[in-house]
Amino acid sequence: MPMAGSRFTKNDLAKYPFLKETTDYVKKLDLRIDDLLDPSFANIIERAQERVEDSILYALVSRTQQNDEVEILSFPIAVILAIATKSSFIKKRYALAEAKQVYEDLKLESEERLKTIAQTFDWKLVTNDSSQGPQRFSLGFIDYVRNTTHLRDKRWKLVNRLLANGNVSLNKGEIARLLSEEVRKYIEKRLEAGDLPTFPAKIAEIAEKLKSLSVEKIGEIDAEEFHGAVKQEVFPPCIQTLFQSFSSGHHLSHIGRFTLTSFLVGIGMPSETVVELFKSFSDYSERMTRYQVEHIAGERGSRTRYIPPKCDTLKTHGVCLNPDRTCQRIRHPLAYYRSLYKA
Repeated sequence: MPMAGSRFTKNDLAKYPFLKETTDYVKKLDLRIDDLLDPSFANIIERAQERVEDSILYALVSRTQQNDEVEILSFPIAVILAIATKSSFIKKRYALAEAKQVYEDLKLESEERLKTIAQTFDWKLVTNDSSQGPQRFSLGFIDYVRNTTHLRDKRWKLVNRLLANGNVSLNKGEIARLLSEEVRKYIEKRLEAGDLPTFPAKIAEIAEKLKSLSVEKIGEIDAEEFHGAVKQEVFPPCIQTLFQSFSSGHHLSHIGRFTLTSFLVGIGMPSETVVELFKSFSDYSERMTRYQVEHIAGERGSRTRYIPPKCDTLKTHGVCLNPDRTCQRIRHPLAYYRSLYKA
């Protein structure tokens, strides 16, 4: 049932937290951060924590929650939790995960509902009623360009699109994809907190757990932590060995190439530089190499930046080479680099 005076149902508000109607609904409740200490909020906080955990582990937020009220309120609390971690990785990952789930939901919506949702972002979107093909939508040129800036697939290049009278023709799935880009940017903006408040102990405690999860399960380390030149002298032994073989043009296994590439982009080496390094390989293909490196760096597709496997995984695949004393207290190659980089 639609809510009184609203174009959307309560379930819609639960699925689409970026809607103005969702924001208005939450504002009317006049909740304050201290209210989160009330035991009646326990299941909402638990769901909020689950949202952020899902984003860290799977880069997607599950839709297992059946209670619309819990789902609606858990979003702003999840935003608070992500901000409280002070981790740029977690914040970017959370925004991406929510946007990816919204994309999956939007693909199931009707054409009219997509047009209604697009109004949230003031899109100039109309349906081509005379069109018999799949490209049933026309989107304003400016709206199109603004949301394809980070999409590297060639199909999004303007030269590959049908442009007429300042509008770009798109199909339903493409509209859903571009709307999800708007959602990602909307959430990232909400996560750009200036002066942080003093969070209740419970929120701070959950934030620390989330940071630990990102390090332990994902091996999170953000290139923004490193300033200046890459320090090869503090590479972990496994990476040193791979890098030396790599630089000499020696063959590396698939996991060896992935580990080294994800490590290098993870510590801030530009993708272009990594691509250049591959030129010494006999099977070098610039087009394929560039695609693979940019995909790992999160510059293509879903913009998920991949990171090297944990030490335990590298041991399983025989890539943990010449471990030293530092390795005994480290669980991830990037953590090794960070520990000595900042020493």
